[in-house]
Amino acid sequence: MANILVTGGAGFIGSNFVHYLLDNTSHRVVVLDKMTYAANEKSLEGSDPERFELVRGDIADRDIVNSLVKDADAVVHYAAESHNDNSLSDPSPFIHTNLVGTFTLLEAVRAYNTRYHHISTDEVFGDLELDDPAKFTETTPYNPSSPYSSTKAGSDLLVRAWVRSFGIDATISNCSNNYGPYQHIEKFIPRQITNVLSGITPKLYGEGLNVRDWIHASDHSSAVHTILEKGAIGETYLIGANGEENNITVLRTILRLMGQPEDAFEHVVDRPGHDLRYAIDGSRLREELGWTPQFTNFEAGLADTIQWYTDHRNWWEPLKAEVEAKYAKAGQ
Repeated sequence: MANILVTGGAGFIGSNFVHYLLDNTSHRVVVLDKMTYAANEKSLEGSDPERFELVRGDIADRDIVNSLVKDADAVVHYAAESHNDNSLSDPSPFIHTNLVGTFTLLEAVRAYNTRYHHISTDEVFGDLELDDPAKFTETTPYNPSSPYSSTKAGSDLLVRAWVRSFGIDATISNCSNNYGPYQHIEKFIPRQITNVLSGITPKLYGEGLNVRDWIHASDHSSAVHTILEKGAIGETYLIGANGEENNITVLRTILRLMGQPEDAFEHVVDRPGHDLRYAIDGSRLREELGWTPQFTNFEAGLADTIQWYTDHRNWWEPLKAEVEAKYAKAGQ
């Protein structure tokens, strides 16, 4: 492959993937991004201009999508509305981007016979009980619980239908919760890190017992690249790094690593319908495609992430006041 179109490449996990491609392959990368509040052009600074181009546009715009897909050897579709709280207050952007946008891309790759990889989430499976030993697998039934996760589930099903009905060359990956550089500070881990750096008391939803299966964004990037190169067409792969931790443990670890008392936080009102636990069984990806994560120690990954936000205050400080004002209005 020579020309890779990455949708949503100015967002969190998309920008990490762009840097991964530019640092580890010889591919040329074109990013299509609507540049909503969750995107940040600073996340792509330093990209080689001879191998990189940023195009501002909507993935639901058929004309711009077709003009880019026709010149691409592969499309990696990261673009999505992804914040659960926002989907509860206004689901409409999630319908437009996650469903209509995915449909538009699928029609383009069908027209130009282009390789397609679809980025999804473990949230499409719903949640698990805290004491359930099970983990999500590629055959777990979908049971989404929010407008966000339901639109991502719908987009996955569109991909599967286009594979079966039209024979497009597509794969899907469902990944656990990402953390790492370039993540918007409205999200749990960077919000707490930047709170400490800003002298603001960190916040914890409810009792903090909800469990997430954490993976560093660089490991997600290497997994997607592995699937793009080695994955079987029509197949779904789950991406995880065995990083299950509940929210209160994550917050206490952040505080300890940043030299703060582990109880230096305050509880805030919980999110409506907050899923209890996610857990990924990523064994198929490891056994069939030979992928392994770099950050097998979650605390080491957190330390790396804390250092990045400490060193890149100019990336997140302009966003901080607005984000905290929004949370304060919601009592969080």
